[in-house]
Amino acid sequence: MTKPLIQINNEVREMTDAEYAQWQADNAEIAARQQAVIDAAAARVRAIGKLANLGLTNDEIAALVG
Repeated sequence: MTKPLIQINNEVREMTDAEYAQWQADNAEIAARQQAVIDAAAARVRAIGKLANLGLTNDEIAALVG
């Protein structure tokens, strides 16, 4: 597999091993952050659903979770 291309000024070349490793690490970190946001949103939706199942009104839920 070839490495992605990188452009610096007018030079376009294949990434070095170090650049490629950093690129992969950066992409993994971005994916982890995105998954954390998705997980937090899903947890919020589940919590709101549980509060609704307890019989709380939308106004009461909004007062609790904002």
